[in-house]
Amino acid sequence: MEGFLRGALTAEEGALLDSAAAFSERTVRPNANEWERARRQPVEALREAASLGLLRLETPTEQGGLGHRYLVKLALCEEMSRADMAFTFSMVNTQNVASRLALSPAARHRDEHVPALISGGIFGATALSEPGAGSDFSAIRTRAERTEGGWRLDGEKAWITNASIADLFITYVQTDPAAGWCGIACFLVDARKPGFTRRPAYDLMGGHAIGAGGFALENYIASEDDMIAPPGEAFKLAMKGVNGARVYVAAMCAGLLGNALETALGYGAERHAFGKSLLDHQGLNWSLGDVANDLEALRGLVAHAGGLIDREEDAVMAAAHAKKFAGRVTLPRIADCIQSMGAAGLREEYGLHRHLACARIAAYTDGSTEIMNDRIGAGLLKAYGPA
Repeated sequence: MEGFLRGALTAEEGALLDSAAAFSERTVRPNANEWERARRQPVEALREAASLGLLRLETPTEQGGLGHRYLVKLALCEEMSRADMAFTFSMVNTQNVASRLALSPAARHRDEHVPALISGGIFGATALSEPGAGSDFSAIRTRAERTEGGWRLDGEKAWITNASIADLFITYVQTDPAAGWCGIACFLVDARKPGFTRRPAYDLMGGHAIGAGGFALENYIASEDDMIAPPGEAFKLAMKGVNGARVYVAAMCAGLLGNALETALGYGAERHAFGKSLLDHQGLNWSLGDVANDLEALRGLVAHAGGLIDREEDAVMAAAHAKKFAGRVTLPRIADCIQSMGAAGLREEYGLHRHLACARIAAYTDGSTEIMNDRIGAGLLKAYGPA
């Protein structure tokens, strides 16, 4: 089942997607169940992805990247999540850090860290959430205080993708609690420096290739040029990044659901009951038709929001709609696909158990379904409420 954005890609972009699809079928799909059983992040596979250029996707060409538009990222996210969303999410997060540091005002970040990230020599992560602050990002308590030679950082981060393996963390901290979101700044934190302590990876219901975990900072000293965004700008930078993440998570959900539907259709075409194939039974046929209907709607929402982001237009509402719909339909529709296969849908070889776990993860990542309701509601009040 071909990805929904492929027809909008240039020949060069399509070739990259073909390479990613071949890599997924060669390396990701055959090993994803083993990675999950071992509860580990496959660093060797991430480095293979780097060798194919997948970690340099959005980094500008002058910085050694491919400089692709956001639409290509969405197509890649859908295509690779067909094999395993957890791996795809981990991979995308390192490339996110590389593309962000390519724009850093610090030459050291651009000249030293970006080449190491896009080559797979090191890995990256973005640290917003904390044990007591997730959806309410403005409530973060990790502090940054001026000290001789820079800033001293203290606090703890939680629920961070790639926390298990990342060397560099784009980290959001509070410089002035009384200022609320206006006091939030963004620093580059290096896990190899004193004052950084990595926490054990979380034991979850699935999706362990994401490497979710946390870290603590105690008397960590960041230099002045490690400040990526100052107070007043960092919060806006984070919100802009979250909008993009919401859409590519929705694209990943389209990959999960597309593969689940394809798996169910393939099984239903081969398996016979009561003298005809399962697909010839109207009940099953209609059930999978509902799955296909929601999948097309999800793809349309993703394409619309992605187009707005590529054109640098306001995508807050569109991203929230795509993310909310993904969270609402992906989990039950994958369950429908499993049900259509009977007990065979439970077999590990089909990988639908991993898709189920990742669909659940997607309902929280980069904004829960409830937060999407809040964003959509606020947008409606702004547009249609009292003047």
